Amino acid sequence: MASKIPVLEIFGPTIQGEGRVIGRKTMFVRTAGCDYRCSWCDSAFTWDGSAKDDIQLMTAEDIYHQLREVGGDQFDHVTISGGNPALIKGIQDLVDLFEEKNIYTALETQGSKFQPWMTQINDLTISPKPPSSNMKPNLEILDSVIEQCVQDSLNLKVVIFNDDDYEFAKMIHHRYPHLPFYLQVGNPYLDDSVANHTEKLLARYESLVDTVMQSSDMNHVYVLPQLHTLLWSNKKGV
Repeated sequence: MASKIPVLEIFGPTIQGEGRVIGRKTMFVRTAGCDYRCSWCDSAFTWDGSAKDDIQLMTAEDIYHQLREVGGDQFDHVTISGGNPALIKGIQDLVDLFEEKNIYTALETQGSKFQPWMTQINDLTISPKPPSSNMKPNLEILDSVIEQCVQDSLNLKVVIFNDDDYEFAKMIHHRYPHLPFYLQVGNPYLDDSVANHTEKLLARYESLVDTVMQSSDMNHVYVLPQLHTLLWSNKKGV
């Protein structure tokens, strides 16, 4: 019997806004459920119960057909997003199907859980959550997850809201110096009524760039904005 995956959204094509695949044309499959409760989560509807009526239990074939209905033939890359999709064992069927259809895959997860299908992901971003999230990563579990993944597909990303986050990012970077490392400015402006959203985010990005430029501990890193928030603010489905 085919595994069912709890899906909240399927949308695109759009661009990937974060990490190593920033700017990549992609479709999104957003799953429900997360083992974290980050204070600044921009997708809290995946775990806070507010969108529970929108969850569809779908097989891999169901998801593939809906991707084609929505995106036609205008994509060859799918981002599996959440919540935390690494909680869902049944995504194995979906990843196998994507391989069969020659579709590239991306996943972002906080590194709290490993699934064997993660070794088949083309662009695997592990994003340990910094102090501002009010979550405390288990570094031994993180070590284990990273060790089990395919190193060539892996990159690390830490979102930065404040100085404590920056120190945390420094620690993570030097714990895994062999992995490509991305710093990304956080978006504290989740209220749609915030004026001059893009300008505020760009100012925060410039400040993070300035900090990294003056740090000898961060010579081998990439500093990114959240590209989708600059374009579309907090709009869903893009």
